[in-house]
Amino acid sequence: MSDVLDELYSIILSRLKDKPEGSYTASLLEKGKPYIARKVGEEAIEVIVASTSEGKERLVSETCDLLYHLLVLLAVEGIPLEEVYGELRRRMK
Repeated sequence: MSDVLDELYSIILSRLKDKPEGSYTASLLEKGKPYIARKVGEEAIEVIVASTSEGKERLVSETCDLLYHLLVLLAVEGIPLEEVYGELRRRMK
């Protein structure tokens, strides 16, 4: 799974740097960190709703949305995924 997250994070970093026209990621950056943080909260709520009443397919979809927006927030904060992986490894001990 980390390969997919690493690849997506790399794409996000590229889009935040290059800001290609029509990029949803670039549009998030233009709206600012508070907006991105709110999107993370919205997606988290959608994951909760999907898990309690909308079924597996919707839960998977909303989980992807949540992960994406979390990665955008981490990128904006300048936090590399390896730092998150390191913390997860530390917690598994």
